[in-house]
Amino acid sequence: MTRSLHADLAKRYFLEDLPGAAQLGARLNGTLLKIDSGEQMTALQRQFLATTGLHALNALADGTLTLAEFRAAAEQEQAARIEEASAKAVKDAAELAERAEAGAAAVKATFAAMANDPALRRKREARELRQRFGVGYVESEDYPRVMALLRQVANRQRLKVEDLAWLKIEADYCWTDELQRAWHALEAAALTKAWESSGDPWNAVNASGHWRKAGEPERALRLTEAALARIGPNPKLRSALATTRGGAMRDLRRLDEAKALASEAHNLTSSDYRPCTLLGAVHIELGDLPTGHEWYAKAESLGAPRQAIDHELRGFLMRSSIQEQQRICEFLLRQDPERFAWLRHWPGNGPSSANSKSAQTTKSKVRTVPS
Repeated sequence: MTRSLHADLAKRYFLEDLPGAAQLGARLNGTLLKIDSGEQMTALQRQFLATTGLHALNALADGTLTLAEFRAAAEQEQAARIEEASAKAVKDAAELAERAEAGAAAVKATFAAMANDPALRRKREARELRQRFGVGYVESEDYPRVMALLRQVANRQRLKVEDLAWLKIEADYCWTDELQRAWHALEAAALTKAWESSGDPWNAVNASGHWRKAGEPERALRLTEAALARIGPNPKLRSALATTRGGAMRDLRRLDEAKALASEAHNLTSSDYRPCTLLGAVHIELGDLPTGHEWYAKAESLGAPRQAIDHELRGFLMRSSIQEQQRICEFLLRQDPERFAWLRHWPGNGPSSANSKSAQTTKSKVRTVPS
């Protein structure tokens, strides 16, 4: 007998709401097949029908009801079963929702208790503080002091000189880019306030440098513009302001303006290496490698730290395309192979860097070059 025939059998006896009626091998289906074929039912089968509540079918099987009487009674039984099943489904759904609500309330209460737990709250706040400043694992012996300094910066309190030195030297792995930017912003704000209250233009010079390192060159421009308008003809001071202002222009990719300011600063103080360093960087970025190299060489001859110049070059190379990196490396190595020997190992330097796959790999490696 096919599946559809079993379904028809269940429907004929008003039992299609009971899965076992049409399921081959089920006890109810076997009983129906026996009744439908006119076979004698056993006592166990009769007991099964009675305990299942199929009284009309049981009466039909023993001849107590006619087929017409059976249909009327079975239809009523089926309607009652469907109504009872529907009511049970509604009740079960309500109970399930109630349990879910109770569970959600319990979870909420647990989280509320955790949020109010002082120890857990301190741990969470410490974790959030480290995430804010990009600080990962902290050595146990450094942890109390590191966390105290992070809280201090988060509360916009300047660091003491000795604490800053300890961070940079003893706990340098915690001196992250995020923490450095936050510290520079604090110093910049303090020095700007000092400049506004005292009128000392050197505070404006130093504040400008910190605003740049805090990633806010626009504030450096506003500050230096105001300072240049208020100071006299002092060449050294005007040169310092023009140089830091030129650096902010360079940060904003306003390279022609940066070059003009650096030239002005050099004309004012020709023995100061700082304008020369800026001129070297700007010319390199403008693509004029020979002039850029000449200004860098002049800056070194005037006392510019070689490490600072190499740091500038690394930063520019990391921002450049693979082709530009290769061009700069090849040029500088031709000019002074010994001075720029470190560029031989630069990831962007070499013929294999031309294809796109190597270029992508190189960019990834460049980020790991120490500065």
